[in-house]
Amino acid sequence: MGMRWSRARTKEAPAGVVGPARLGGRSGGGVSPELLRRVGRGDIAVIDQVDLDRATAHALVDAGVAGVVNVSPSISGRYPNLGPEILTDADVALLDDVGEGVLRRVRDGASVRLFDGGVYLGDEEIARGFSQTGDTVADQLAEARSGLAAQLEAFSANTTEFMGRERGMLLDGVGVPGLETAVHGRTVLVVAPGPDRDAELRRLKAFLREERPVLVGVGAGAESLRAAGYTPAVVVGTALEIDPELARKAVDVVIPADTDGHIAGLARLQDAGIDPVGFPSSANPEDMALLLAHRHGASLVVACGFDASLTGFLDRGRTGSNPSTVLTRLRLGQTLVDASAVAALHRHRVTMFAVLLLLLAVAAVGGAALLASGLGEAIVTLVREGWDASVAAAQGAPGGRGVGR
Repeated sequence: MGMRWSRARTKEAPAGVVGPARLGGRSGGGVSPELLRRVGRGDIAVIDQVDLDRATAHALVDAGVAGVVNVSPSISGRYPNLGPEILTDADVALLDDVGEGVLRRVRDGASVRLFDGGVYLGDEEIARGFSQTGDTVADQLAEARSGLAAQLEAFSANTTEFMGRERGMLLDGVGVPGLETAVHGRTVLVVAPGPDRDAELRRLKAFLREERPVLVGVGAGAESLRAAGYTPAVVVGTALEIDPELARKAVDVVIPADTDGHIAGLARLQDAGIDPVGFPSSANPEDMALLLAHRHGASLVVACGFDASLTGFLDRGRTGSNPSTVLTRLRLGQTLVDASAVAALHRHRVTMFAVLLLLLAVAAVGGAALLASGLGEAIVTLVREGWDASVAAAQGAPGGRGVGR
């Protein structure tokens, strides 16, 4: 696991990483969307997440954090999760397994310093952890790969349990809410909050212009659509992560609900004048969006910002609903296609309007060339004489208005 940092202290100018602390709670189940909205450049995020996942790490890097203090181990050894490597590759200081005491000692916004394995308030060390580096992360990930088989067994068991619990929803659409957005027979683009969503969305620019699909944004995926100049017709996500301003522009807002109908954080959206509809399921929001599109008759569903790899399935512990992804993809079958495939296979359609413009341009260039060559007048004379002859013949034909008749 590597050596812990020394307890050496310094009396000189503050060394290490210094910044305002942003606290993310003590759930141990993941980083809250609320923290990811508040954290900014130079901040030190204080989180509590076992097995830091890829999506959370990317969000922290994108926010420009200077350091991350994790109450729990960022790599537990259950499987080779990707988050710590992303942070260390981006030169973000990562201090692991400091314990819950740091949450009691540090106020949100207080200036803290990470140095030599410790968390400091001024000159006082208030917590101590394990400093992750590129080398220590690589060593721990290598060890974690040995636990992958056990994780797959647990994953399989969870999938079976999810199928039994959500059989009615998966097979018959029980509990899937209605939508005002017209989806039947149309192509639907679902943008999830995966780390590659922005790049995939850029590659779909021509597809979006020509196909004009129904746009569904999930969590930060809805923000990506707005940043790219689009307004999602349907927004899916928890009440705490949805931006009320964006939700007001959507036709439908769908948020996860408990089986008894309870919706966490509902008042936040209602206070903003938004009346969302609940989706009672333990599936994650990304899969809820796919199931919504399928249930309402989408002819094709394009998944943008999804990670369908084996590592991606395992590296989504923050959602707590990994089994839903496998079963959702089985449910949609050939209706579902990944955005990367669409971007690679899509071809621009040549419209009739474009063809007519091309013909007119060719004719104009040809006419100009003839006039410039001096043959244009002769050709015009021949055309006029041919036309006059045709008219005269028509007038002299039986039934025509010949001279003298």
